This record gives sequence, C-alpha cells and structure tokens, in this order.
Amino acid sequence: MDTITSMVAQKPVVIFSKSSCCMSHTIKSLISSYGANPTVYELDEMPNGQAIESALVQQLKCQPSVPAVFIGQQFVGGADRVMSLQVRNQLVPMLIRSNAIWVWTRT
Repeated sequence: MDTITSMVAQKPVVIFSKSSCCMSHTIKSLISSYGANPTVYELDEMPNGQAIESALVQQLKCQPSVPAVFIGQQFVGGADRVMSLQVRNQLVPMLIRSNAIWVWTRT
C-alpha cells in the first residue's frame, strides 16, 4: 500500500489502468474531457505492475482491478463509481476540489 500511496501523493488525479482495457480508456477520456491531466499508470507496461494490481485488489478491494481512480489522493473506485459520480453531477466538483481543473463552464 505504501507504493500506491507514494504514487498518488501530490497528484490531483491518478488512474491505474491497463492499455488494453476499454473501460480504462473510457474513464481516462471522460476525466480528460473536462481539462484534467490525470497521471496514468499502465500496469501492464510496468515492471512491478502485477504487484501494484494485487495491492489494489487485496487492500482496496478494487474489483475489477482497473481502472482504479484516485481524486485528491482519495480512492474513488472503478469505472462504475466514476460513472455514477458523473451521472449525479458530482465528478466535476471533485475535480475542482482536487485542483485537477480550475474552471468549468457547462455547455
């Protein structure tokens, strides 16, 4: 867990992903569409990716393991949780509070 904590420290948005995961791509696109620049860790492209994925599953109960989204250094959850926040218009306020975005104009 210390590895994950250090990876999300001082970063407004972190997404643990796999390059072949379509839901990871969707969540990255959604968050980026608001002007945020998330830090993305592609677990399948990292030497210690399997160990990080195991920690996400065992310690944070992230099922499926990716995408795993942190906003403001807090674990938000996976794609279902992020989409739920989006539908309830709570995602953008979270991004603003974490300083991932500063201004947002609803169009």
